[in-house]
Amino acid sequence: MNTSKLTACLMFVVLSYGLPTAATASAPTDQIKSTIDAVLETLKDESLDQEAKETKIKDLIADRFDYRNMSQRVLATNWKKATEEQQARFTELFPEILSNVYMGRIQEYTNERVDYVGETIKKEKFALVETTIVAPSVEIPINYKLRLKSDDWLVYDVVIEGVSLINTYRSSYAEIAKNEGIDGLLAKMEEKLSESA
Repeated sequence: MNTSKLTACLMFVVLSYGLPTAATASAPTDQIKSTIDAVLETLKDESLDQEAKETKIKDLIADRFDYRNMSQRVLATNWKKATEEQQARFTELFPEILSNVYMGRIQEYTNERVDYVGETIKKEKFALVETTIVAPSVEIPINYKLRLKSDDWLVYDVVIEGVSLINTYRSSYAEIAKNEGIDGLLAKMEEKLSESA
């Protein structure tokens, strides 16, 4: 599965029109559900135009995803090699790239539902929430990895059909950083964003 398709699947789960099937759930699942509910309300809000809806949805996603932690994991060893300015710029660009992908593809998904099939909490600060997208002809397992920060369970990785979102981007970006350096990677990311503007 390529990066764009992987990211689209990830964001579909967050923006899903389905309702979870679990009768009861603890904090990690509850907090993801609350994000989905808020997004659903936004999508149905006829008082908002498309641009306003997209802005609000991006904000809702940003509240549930730990983009800085995801950025660190994606850059891996390159994070420590980067300057503070480069780290800050990457942390700005990476969420924008994800946002452009999922907002461009959200209309492709209809009539699917999301089943919440399991939750595991490890060492009180890490959790795995297992879900499945159920469509007429396919079921796609998608697992959220979360960590507790203050009172919030924040997503730091998503595993779709056994493929980690973080690992996928890490592999792609590591090759660019190796050949062109961190500034080269940032330039590639900025170019990609400008093309989609």
